[in-house]
Amino acid sequence: MSQEPSARVEGPVLNRRQEQLVALVRQQGYAEVDGLATQFEVTQQTIRRDLALLCEAGLLRRYHGGVSLPSSVENVAYTTRKSLLAEQKRRIAIELARHIPDQASLFINLGTTNEDVAAALMQHQGLRVITNNLNVAVMMSANPSFEVIVAGGMVRARDQGVTGQPTIDLVRQFTVDFGIIGISGIEPDGTLLDFDFQEVRVAQAIVEHSRQVFLAADASKLGRNALCRLGPVSLVDDWFTDRAPPKALAEVLTSAGTRVHVAA
Repeated sequence: MSQEPSARVEGPVLNRRQEQLVALVRQQGYAEVDGLATQFEVTQQTIRRDLALLCEAGLLRRYHGGVSLPSSVENVAYTTRKSLLAEQKRRIAIELARHIPDQASLFINLGTTNEDVAAALMQHQGLRVITNNLNVAVMMSANPSFEVIVAGGMVRARDQGVTGQPTIDLVRQFTVDFGIIGISGIEPDGTLLDFDFQEVRVAQAIVEHSRQVFLAADASKLGRNALCRLGPVSLVDDWFTDRAPPKALAEVLTSAGTRVHVAA
């Protein structure tokens, strides 16, 4: 069986079979080695190598005889997420940035996709940015026409995100044109999920204090388990993603009035 072209999506390089394997487990919740080898028409040894790589990257969890989804209480490491689906995130960021005018005010919260959004906004002029993401703050402060306000609170060592009650209090002092949020999981009924309760509370405050809410999330978030509920997708005015949602979710989005923008 010929090897499919590879794409750089995280620390290791995943080929198309490995990407499809992750998508299959996310859809089914669990898969056995024997069944995967048959389905993908490769040897069990090849599948086991694939699974070892995917589990090491934190994308799957290994059990005796098979694999399941990662923990619903712990996210993939920041360094892995930073390069996961990097090209898709970059395209999403560029598409979202097209919908932000110069001289706008905005919140930008945590997440690697939002850091790409910040990079895509660097050629804008006169933005006023309030963020609890220190990576975003450092990046955007390099544009002398921007005014960048950093929320106070507890700094997370793993990703330089700031959370806690002081963060929420700062957010509540403003009402901005655009609130740009990320998410860890989207259920089939449109429920938005994340791993960190404190991060969810900040995101909820951002939603409440934004005239328009933009969600930046690639299609890998669909069906992904996470512990904390942020709220229904109806909170989001526009969702920027890399792939059209499945039919059932598309109907939910239409009913909720959420516009979907698929990055070219």
